[in-house]
Amino acid sequence: MSTVAVLKTSPDAVLDDYKTLMDMGGYKSYLPEQHDTLLKLNLSWTKFFPACSTPPWQLEGVVRTLVQDGWDPSRLIPVENKTVVTNPRLGARNNKWLPVLEKYGLTFVPLPEVEWIKYEFNTPLLKLHEIFPEGIEIPKMFVGKNVIHLPTVKTHGHSTTTGAIKNAFGGLLKEARHYAHKYIHEVLVDLLIMQKELHPGVFAVMDGTVCGDGAGPRTMDPKVKGYILASGDSVAVDAVAAKMMGFDPMAIDYIRMATEMGLGCGDIGEIEIVGEDVSEVNFGFHTKRSLVITGDQIIRKGWLRPLEKLLLHSPLLFWAPLASNIYHDWYWYPFRGRRLISEFLDTDWGELWKTY
Repeated sequence: MSTVAVLKTSPDAVLDDYKTLMDMGGYKSYLPEQHDTLLKLNLSWTKFFPACSTPPWQLEGVVRTLVQDGWDPSRLIPVENKTVVTNPRLGARNNKWLPVLEKYGLTFVPLPEVEWIKYEFNTPLLKLHEIFPEGIEIPKMFVGKNVIHLPTVKTHGHSTTTGAIKNAFGGLLKEARHYAHKYIHEVLVDLLIMQKELHPGVFAVMDGTVCGDGAGPRTMDPKVKGYILASGDSVAVDAVAAKMMGFDPMAIDYIRMATEMGLGCGDIGEIEIVGEDVSEVNFGFHTKRSLVITGDQIIRKGWLRPLEKLLLHSPLLFWAPLASNIYHDWYWYPFRGRRLISEFLDTDWGELWKTY
């Protein structure tokens, strides 16, 4: 039976609670200490927006726990990738990761700056071999290393929810991974298959102190909930987070498919939840699609599908990231996002944010 640890926390206790959480989740049993360990951060927006990306207290809680437990900081490797609309170095600064990493002697590694190799997977994949027929490229440094995923609890316009499984999407695939949006659920299952071959150990630590409701992963309504979760089963922790958000996990395709294929457990009745009793927790979240994701889906699956290759797989592709930046950074962020950030900064978690 898969185990998921869940704790209710507060700003003044969150760092200690992350250690309790990781111990309850049995993190040491999933991560062989003789291997280097990747800390796969989550950057959904170069700009700061609550619940969008790994918050600094989540990063510090995990790093602090590892260092206190005797892990060599030089063998902990914080990483994040770029997309066509995100910049990992600038995002690390805007989301206040760098002061945390400096405090514990860790160096941030942007994945566009490392060597990528074509990797032949032994286990058949569902879709990625079709999406990238010339070969699937991964960061060479990922091979043979543990990975700890640091996602947040939020909805997603492409995949209903996003969490530990989709966090690998931003590590194992290059910036052109938007090609995978058409078959997002199959691709998320592929990522689980890939990780089983690449990593000797996988563990997920999910922050739900401030969660994202609505048109995720960026244009959301931040909701203070005060929960943190952890598990060595990425499917199980995503399922519990989905249940807490108000979804039926097994009605979400990637969770159901992964469960049916034996890649983890998404059946709430078969998961041991330790810590908080969350059986009655229901945030009442609803997934929505932003204007950008709606347009993406119309091109990939809707009435503009005959133009998909022209619009998204040709030199004309430049229009897509430009349109995304105009909508997200120049329209939504200043006219709606800033008000939501201001409201967040007036909360206890906003006060904690200001201390970093």
